[in-house]
Amino acid sequence: MRARRSKAPQSGPRVYVRGARRYPGAAGALKNATLAALAAAAPHVRGDVTVVLTDDAAIRRLNRDYRGSDKATDVLSFEISDGAKPEEPFGDVVISVETAARQARRYRARLEEEILRLLVHGTLHLCGHDHHERRSAGRMHGLTNRLLKSLSAV
Repeated sequence: MRARRSKAPQSGPRVYVRGARRYPGAAGALKNATLAALAAAAPHVRGDVTVVLTDDAAIRRLNRDYRGSDKATDVLSFEISDGAKPEEPFGDVVISVETAARQARRYRARLEEEILRLLVHGTLHLCGHDHHERRSAGRMHGLTNRLLKSLSAV
């Protein structure tokens, strides 16, 4: 008679990606970027993050319903918990691929690069960073740039 193996609980955060079917291979890069941002900005986080790639109409509804701003935006972050417990939700990062595509053209960047930039930015927001004051904006943008450089080196 074999002993049943019990599944060991996940010790670190898991990343789920929704809406990436139209972008083959994107899920792995999105998961890696999210985990890198979590490790740098909130190494204590063990909870799960969901990344959602969507369109302008859907993000506009979310922005209106949760932030009171009736317009499309590039990225929204929704913190769900403190992220201390494995296998429980920490938060969601929602990215409008349509807005990301417009911004990528404006910045002369690839769409994939812009989506990663928005994802790192949104994940840092989940971890408590913000850019409303000059000093905190400088720290957040500096960390975003360092993370993006380290991700491109991989």
